[in-house]
Parts: sequence; C-alpha cells; structure tokens
Amino acid sequence: MLENLKKVVYEANMALPANNLVTLTWGNVSQIDREKGLFVIKPSGVDYKTLRPEDMVVVDLEGHVVEGDMNPSSDTPTHAFLYRHWDDLGGIVHTHSKWAVAFAQAGIPVPAAGTTHADTFYGDVPVADRLTQAEVADDYELNTGKSIVRVFERENLDPMAIPGVLTNDHGPFTWGKDAMDAVHNAIVLDVVADMDYHTMQLNPAQDIHVPQYLLDKHYYRKHGANAYYGQSKD
Repeated sequence: MLENLKKVVYEANMALPANNLVTLTWGNVSQIDREKGLFVIKPSGVDYKTLRPEDMVVVDLEGHVVEGDMNPSSDTPTHAFLYRHWDDLGGIVHTHSKWAVAFAQAGIPVPAAGTTHADTFYGDVPVADRLTQAEVADDYELNTGKSIVRVFERENLDPMAIPGVLTNDHGPFTWGKDAMDAVHNAIVLDVVADMDYHTMQLNPAQDIHVPQYLLDKHYYRKHGANAYYGQSKD
C-alpha cells in the first residue's frame, strides 16, 4: 500500500540528518495522499541509520495504523490533526533542530528580520501556546496540534504563507505542499533562527524586523501569481 509514497517519505526523513536537523531519532516527516485519506509517517524511535522505505507506517486521518509492522511516530496525532484542519498541507516535518528549539524554549517568535526569512515565511514564525498540565496529561500530541492551529487562528495567519510554528518548550513543526517542501521549510527555519539570534546579540536595541515593503518584495517574487524568481516552467 502506497509503496511510492513510502519511498518519498523515507527520502524526506533521510534529508533531516543529512541537513543536521536531527540528533539521534529526534524528528519525523509525513506526507498525505488526500485522495485516499491516508498519510505515511516515520516509525517511532527508529535510528536513521537502520531506517528503510518499507519501515514507513501508513495511518488514517484519525492516526490509526492501516499498514505497518512498527508503531508510527509518537507525533502522529499532531500530524493527523493538522492534516484534518488545513486541507492545503501535503507534508509535515517535526524536528528538534538547535536554533529553532532555542527560540521555542525561550517562547519567542522567530522574527522576520531580513530577506532570507522573507523568501519563505511571510512574517514572524509564531510560538504556539504553552500547554497546560491537563493538556499534557490528556492527549498531549493531539493538544499540541490544537495549540498550533489556535495561534494561527488567533493571529489571523495563513499557514501556507507562514509554513511553520514553534511549539512552546518543545520545538518546530513545518509543512508544505509535500514532504520535501516541508523539509525545505524546516531547513530555512533553523537557518533564519540562527541568523536572528546572532543579529539580536549584535544589536539588542534594534527592532530587527525587515520593512514591510521589503518583506512583500521578497516573499511575492517567489510566491503567488506574479512570482518571477527561478526558471520559467513554460
């Protein structure tokens, strides 16, 4: 079942250690088949060095295993909730990448400080609400997904224009049109978090946010109907 998708998700998972986004087994990638209402995700706690395409687990949108010999990622309920809530999501990544985690643990959004950020994220990458003790005790991973959606709704953010979030005290989730797009966004998020940290250290008194007109220019030259960055597909 979904053998080609398993290979795609395997390759996307292997891109995490290749880009220094995970330590040990601290990360996972999934991709959804919207037509079938199923997604494929990394098995829980499996070393990347031993991971194989056939180890990927197929689950439904409630997070129930449909096919696979291993337990799916412990973050499966978070992925499932996001897929259920946002129809445009095609792939999701969760990591504990160092710089994004630093901002998450500090409870600070990753500021849109320059054009590197603006090429991918149309504004600050927000921090989801810190979970209560009751939310952690009861359906922790599901409530993590709910907290992510809640901050986007409260701040009226478009999840496809800002394809990432920091979960307070935890770490980043990113997403995209497919698994590799979500990995790309995870790479960018950690790079800009690194850049922001050093910018803030160099000039703590400065508001480091990029001007809106420059944010607009860099975001929309890569995204939307009038994008012109890169090579034409015609």
